[in-house]
Amino acid sequence: MRTNHEILSKVPEVTLGFWVIKILATTLGETGGDTVTMTWLHADKNAHNGGYLIGTGIFLAVFVAAVIVQISTRRFNAWAYWAAIVASTTVGTAMADFFDRSLGIGYAGGSSILFACVLCSLAAWYFNLGSINVQTVATPKAEIFYWVTITFSQTLGTALGDWIADGTGLGYDGGALLFCAGLLLLAALYRWTTISSVFLFWAAFILTRPLGATVGDFLDKPMSHGGLALSRPLASGVIFAVIIVFVLVLPQRPGRHPKPNVGVQVQ
Repeated sequence: MRTNHEILSKVPEVTLGFWVIKILATTLGETGGDTVTMTWLHADKNAHNGGYLIGTGIFLAVFVAAVIVQISTRRFNAWAYWAAIVASTTVGTAMADFFDRSLGIGYAGGSSILFACVLCSLAAWYFNLGSINVQTVATPKAEIFYWVTITFSQTLGTALGDWIADGTGLGYDGGALLFCAGLLLLAALYRWTTISSVFLFWAAFILTRPLGATVGDFLDKPMSHGGLALSRPLASGVIFAVIIVFVLVLPQRPGRHPKPNVGVQVQ
């Protein structure tokens, strides 16, 4: 129950269910994004045929529309929120592939640029509003910073996942295991250290994206490339259905944070 000293956030409370759905959403972003750019537009066969750019334009339009709906809602709405998250992962997939492959920036260069963008977005958010704690996302201005940061982090995660899987020789399954290990380490740091929970949240949020990217690629890439060669549209449909079920079944509560005017500083 909300007290008089709390404000409800426009984003969900960070629980285990949140992370489960987030990882599924990032996996859907990879398979769904690749369905349009690779399966339908054949950009995987010719990175300069405009497929990645067209896919980026389509998903960016969907993402902007979803964020407008999310910001327009007066209170937390699980369906609006997760629709915007899925849209951000698909546009992140197409955008990262466009930068890395069509523009020839490469995985390392793209990851470095996008990491700098995430840091700059977080810094601008902090200096404008005094906090980057997601539980304080309760105003349109905070939501704009939140979704800009989300977009950069989702795009970074795609580039990072491809870099680790393709550039290091680990493959998609090895990359997924590496990112799982990273998330377990962050969970241990959260449980047994006093490291800032806000820092650990953003680290985990970013890391779930390359995990989803490598899992998605493992499902739909050809066996000759280390994947299972599953149908991208079919895999996307199944993951989408599972997300729907989990949003219905798992608790979806808005985050809470203290009102700044009761002597508690929000950090």
